[in-house]
Amino acid sequence: MKVSTRQMAPALHATHFADQAPVRAILGPTNTGKTHLALERMLAHSSGIIGFPLRLLARENYDRMVRLKGVRSVALITGEEKIIPPQARWFSCTVEAMPMNRPVDFMAVDEIQLCADPERGHIFTDRLLNARGLSETLFLGADTIAPLMRSLIRDVEIDTRPRLSSLNHTGHTRLSRLPPRTAIVAFSMADVYAIAELIRRKRGGCAVVMGQLSPRTRNAQVALYQNREVDYLVATDAIGMGLNMNIDHVAFAGLSKFDGQRHRMLTPAEIAQIAGRAGRGTRDGTFGTTGECPPLPDAMAEAVETHKFEPLPFLWWRGSKLSFASPQALHASLCQKTPHPSLRPAEPAADMQTLSALMQTPAVRTLATTAQHTRLLWEICQIPDFRKLGLDSHIRLCGQLFSILAKDGRLPSSWLKGRLASLEHTGGEIEDLMHRLMGIRTWSYVAAHPEWVENAEHWQRHTRMLEDSLSDALHERLTSRFVDRRAASLARRLEEADGAPLLCAISKSGEVRVEGHDVGHMRGFAFIPDPEAARSDQALILKAARRAARSEIPRLVARFLQAPESEITLDMRTGYILWRDEQIAHLRKGPSVLHPIIHIDDAEFLETAHKARIRERLAQFVTTLRTHTLAPLFRAELAVAQHPLLRGIVHAVMENGGVTTLPSQPSLPPAEAALLQRQAIRLHGRLAFCAPLFKPHAMALRSLLLRTYTGQPLSQLPPDGAVSMRLSTPVPPPEQELLCSLGWLISHGTLVRLDIAASIVQDMRALCARTPKPLPLALALAARLGVSKKDLPHVLKGLGIRLQPPVTLPPRHAGPPAPFMVLPTRRTEKRKQHPKRPDHAKHLQSARNNSPFAILSTLRSQM
Repeated sequence: MKVSTRQMAPALHATHFADQAPVRAILGPTNTGKTHLALERMLAHSSGIIGFPLRLLARENYDRMVRLKGVRSVALITGEEKIIPPQARWFSCTVEAMPMNRPVDFMAVDEIQLCADPERGHIFTDRLLNARGLSETLFLGADTIAPLMRSLIRDVEIDTRPRLSSLNHTGHTRLSRLPPRTAIVAFSMADVYAIAELIRRKRGGCAVVMGQLSPRTRNAQVALYQNREVDYLVATDAIGMGLNMNIDHVAFAGLSKFDGQRHRMLTPAEIAQIAGRAGRGTRDGTFGTTGECPPLPDAMAEAVETHKFEPLPFLWWRGSKLSFASPQALHASLCQKTPHPSLRPAEPAADMQTLSALMQTPAVRTLATTAQHTRLLWEICQIPDFRKLGLDSHIRLCGQLFSILAKDGRLPSSWLKGRLASLEHTGGEIEDLMHRLMGIRTWSYVAAHPEWVENAEHWQRHTRMLEDSLSDALHERLTSRFVDRRAASLARRLEEADGAPLLCAISKSGEVRVEGHDVGHMRGFAFIPDPEAARSDQALILKAARRAARSEIPRLVARFLQAPESEITLDMRTGYILWRDEQIAHLRKGPSVLHPIIHIDDAEFLETAHKARIRERLAQFVTTLRTHTLAPLFRAELAVAQHPLLRGIVHAVMENGGVTTLPSQPSLPPAEAALLQRQAIRLHGRLAFCAPLFKPHAMALRSLLLRTYTGQPLSQLPPDGAVSMRLSTPVPPPEQELLCSLGWLISHGTLVRLDIAASIVQDMRALCARTPKPLPLALALAARLGVSKKDLPHVLKGLGIRLQPPVTLPPRHAGPPAPFMVLPTRRTEKRKQHPKRPDHAKHLQSARNNSPFAILSTLRSQM
């Protein structure tokens, strides 16, 4: 729709070329072909200048123009770069760098709605009012500026163009569910990094685009996305200005931004500008929110879809007819009153703040006394604060540059070399490289003024070389941090496979390859992602491995079922069952000590049927191990099967894993006692135990089975083969019971192995039975017990041996100290005083009464 109108309100006239050529505006939403049309129109003229809002766009369109017209006919002018061939006819510039005093046939400005931008709006407004081509002038932007444009420019022709494709709102989508070819937009560097890390973890990686990137780094990152090495882009709102990419969906991770002065909510028009990057040409696009960003209000979403926004209420303006008579006159000319009610005085930008500060310094007041020096001062104040180290730091740098240039006329090469030396290093992290790039941009801007530096061409090449090397290093760091090509390839293959089995193999050593990529290895039946892979892509690798394991896991289970016994082991310390040194199961409490339950460790790829077959195989393994290691106990069980008196004792020993406490001390007939003795079942008071089970391997298995059954840990245990151990701390009663069940007695703070204690007590009693007199304590017993000679008497007392302390000799008597004397037990003394012949009938009856199976006869009598 074309509109040509004369406004009733007085319109402003352009400073140059007023009323000599038509002024047109191509307005509308994104993806209307405005920029493409402007380039076509410019190249159809003999000369032209087009201004872009970003250095990135100026460079991108410069490259496009070079491909069409050749490098000798096209120029690039930005703050940091000036490529101006002698015969240049067409100029691609940033808006700030447009050569306004150069007459050309065609003049255009892109994104003209930025006249309302608080930071840069006054520059765009100046171009709107004063930039004119001899034959044609064209402004491109959003139609929100149309009413103000009609009131400011007489006879302006406005052509409103519709979007070539539709833009649809899809609401809120979780980050993990965003479709491929999505751009996620955040408004702080911290948010960009956090989201990029998450996308890397979930989808293998993303490209990163921020306004602070150099064109070289940005183009390299865009190439990652455009070449489908990654399917996601995480960016700031820099993509909202003319970045043409194959984006299907734009997801907002936030709806507020810092505009240089305060945090504020985005306007619907700003959201539309960014969301419009989705869908190019005739391909439709979608937009929505993601992450912690709330859904868009319905009214705002509808406005973006229909491209209907409130018109701009005013434009920012600053005087452009400057006086350089003095810094004060310059400042006053910048602060002129606005010439039209639709224009509002711009807030002091960084250049004016720098000028105001430097005007107050004595050095600047002394030097800036001529129009030439005042003009130089203003040019230096317009150096952008690329470094972002604070306004004070920027003002000091500008003051230093002005002082040198005003005094010496040029910046010495030696001085400039010193400033660049700290920026040449390409090591460090992303943040370090970005800070150095910002510093390089400052010196590139300075070197772009040939009248400011010695040997300007050399320093322009040098700063460009430094920027390229830092840009390449930054691209490499960004790619290394936020892109895993293997994971990205797997993510794409998973999307394309749509549930179909992937090409997968598991080697004999357990290495897992999916679609030709090493993704991890199997530990038993559990998949462990490759530790050398990016620490954040494990969810993606698990997804690929889960898909591929459908065919491989059954073969792995079959391999286990056919494996020899030598490949399966039981860790006696932890109770883990290992296959090829990898944990696959562990023991849990069962119905008795010797019959634990086998629990197959969780492995998401194993099905229930697989677990049942694995459990059956491991049950056979544990049974074989238990039968072999505790063979003496099982032999004793068979040997006493026909002896009711002994069957109960052996059964109790088996139920408790090798050691048990009987209700009372049994009294057995000689034949029964001899049979029990032959089966290595020993009695020590009320304790009954199987002596061979105190060997290290059997002791370790019994310890594991007891701990598994009781659920109690053993904090202190002697080393394998030891017969005693000095305790460092007291043992609580529950642990004392467990130690006793294992076969350890506590005597005088010392653990003594039960079979050794029983043997010594039996030998001592047999020795005392031969004579009624006390006998000297043989200190050789200390070695047998594994204790010191000093502790021997105390340990023996704790085991029930009666000892008589030595009589202390008078001080003047010479000779060795008297030994401890072993006394006969009181039972032995009574037997010697009243000897009686044994009554075998009573003895047998007593044994029967004390048998654990005596209760069975009682039950029979009651039936």
